[in-house]
Amino acid sequence: MDAMAGTDPMEAPCGGHPLRWRFVALVTAAIAISYFDRQTLSVAIAAIQRAIPISNEQFSYLQTAFLLSYAALYAIGGRMLDKLGTRRGFLLIMLWWSVACMMHGFAFNFAWLLVMRFLLGMGEGGAFPAAARVVSEWLPAQERATAMGFINAGTAAGSLLAPPLIGVVLIYSGWRAVFFSAGAIGLLWVLWWFFSYSGSMPVLSSNTLDARLLAQRLSFREIVGLRSVQALVFAKFMSDSAWYFMLFWLPKYLYDARGFDVKHVGLYAWIPYAASGVGSFLGGWSSSRLLRSGRSLDFSRKLVLGVSAAMMPAVMLVPLVPVSYALALFSIAFFAQQSWSGLIMTIPADVFPLSAVGTVSGLVGFGGSIGGAIFGLIAGALLGHGFSYGVLFIAIGTFHLIGFLALVLLMGRIQPLQSKDLREIESHA
Repeated sequence: MDAMAGTDPMEAPCGGHPLRWRFVALVTAAIAISYFDRQTLSVAIAAIQRAIPISNEQFSYLQTAFLLSYAALYAIGGRMLDKLGTRRGFLLIMLWWSVACMMHGFAFNFAWLLVMRFLLGMGEGGAFPAAARVVSEWLPAQERATAMGFINAGTAAGSLLAPPLIGVVLIYSGWRAVFFSAGAIGLLWVLWWFFSYSGSMPVLSSNTLDARLLAQRLSFREIVGLRSVQALVFAKFMSDSAWYFMLFWLPKYLYDARGFDVKHVGLYAWIPYAASGVGSFLGGWSSSRLLRSGRSLDFSRKLVLGVSAAMMPAVMLVPLVPVSYALALFSIAFFAQQSWSGLIMTIPADVFPLSAVGTVSGLVGFGGSIGGAIFGLIAGALLGHGFSYGVLFIAIGTFHLIGFLALVLLMGRIQPLQSKDLREIESHA
């Protein structure tokens, strides 16, 4: 029974609970809203600039403000969720970022937008740790990767819906209504969550309870010191350095290097984002199928992670091929990245007790956001000093492979922590 320590508390008694996929859908909607909300500024910026002068440099400050608070609250928000619990914690997070999004609509100068962007990042930083807790709380191990892949596909849904829907609101109601509407959608989700979600009430074995209580006594410093956590954080740091570069720089690359205009970007730039949604789902589904077929948890996760990482070097060929093939290569990279990302964010729920899942997920997300921020600055500096996009594509094509090697060499086997493991951690503290 010791092997149950660190597993899903619902797994043994309630693994087939009919509500579990309803809650997955609820969280997927929240992730889609978060990606919709973070794009409101980018899509509406031309209209905003007619009322509030914003230079290109100031626009970069707005994005940096979001990303820095997003990274910090990934870690802090994860720890907060472990203290408050999933239901209260996610409600507070969504309420915070929805109000922050609405407050953009009252902006009268750049400083107001800067502060609201920072507050929006604070709220959204807790979204994925909360999602990891829902998956850990309600789903058995053989369904978690599928669920997290489905949730991660919400990022693609939000990214795809934002430009056309925001464009309609801009045409008929103006830019302030964009933020009011987006925030209102989040507040409706808060009501949905409040009346729909309930925490699980499992029957725990004594060893599972022991593991959870031991994990609750682990300090933040002790969790950070675990080699498995460090390996996950480093892997996410590397992979998200590539992801945020592709996410933020794809339209600019198409403008600068491929001669696209706004119309062409609107017609074609959505294709890689659609591929990312497919990758999110198929990556998780493939890993879950391997696990259900009798493969070990370690094999089921690492095989799909390795295949995803092996697909990423395709992006190195982007500058060498015609634009239609370049978009196909971007689509392969987006597909592989989101297949990888969903699984990386599933592993904390696979390995750690529920009482530590939010903290570990938050640290992993923090590493990814910091990686994206740092490499974004490096990319801008290199391009500003005459380096080509080709150099950057060669670099990002290697990042997932480096992250995968770190997982294989440093993390060890992916398997649930047992009570004896946690006692050993405490004894060394």
